[in-house]
Amino acid sequence: MYLKEFEIRWNDIDANRHLANKAYIEYAAHTRMSFLTEYGFDYKTLQKHDIGPIVFYEHMYYFKEVFAGKPVRVSLELSGLSEDGKFFEFTHNFYDHKGGNFAHCEMMGAWIDLKTRKLIALPVEMMELLNVVEKASYYRVLTKEDTRRFAKQPVDLG
Repeated sequence: MYLKEFEIRWNDIDANRHLANKAYIEYAAHTRMSFLTEYGFDYKTLQKHDIGPIVFYEHMYYFKEVFAGKPVRVSLELSGLSEDGKFFEFTHNFYDHKGGNFAHCEMMGAWIDLKTRKLIALPVEMMELLNVVEKASYYRVLTKEDTRRFAKQPVDLG
């Protein structure tokens, strides 16, 4: 399991004086990018292939409040990947300074070609980087159908 520690900053707190929901999303995103960078998905590599990660959804589950004053840690586990690497799923858990789990996040995303703006499979050299990553005990191979399991569709105004 990958872990990243965060100091709760003043602007991470909301009007109720606890960690704001935006901070959870920001901590999870920063944890993902740190993880990817450490596993070879740095900006130089992404630029070389002209690709970038996109988010389909992030589902947050809050268990208890957390306040400023003590650091928090955010975990990351690779919980799913399609055979071609196009789709990925990460799971995050949020822990207080004593190791208590105060929130959980499930995130699914994909890779986009930054020229065509279309979803693409990972280049072989990048897929090989993910093949060595420790996978969650509940890891699964993703399919395109998994990306639509919540069956949400856009509804335009008027």
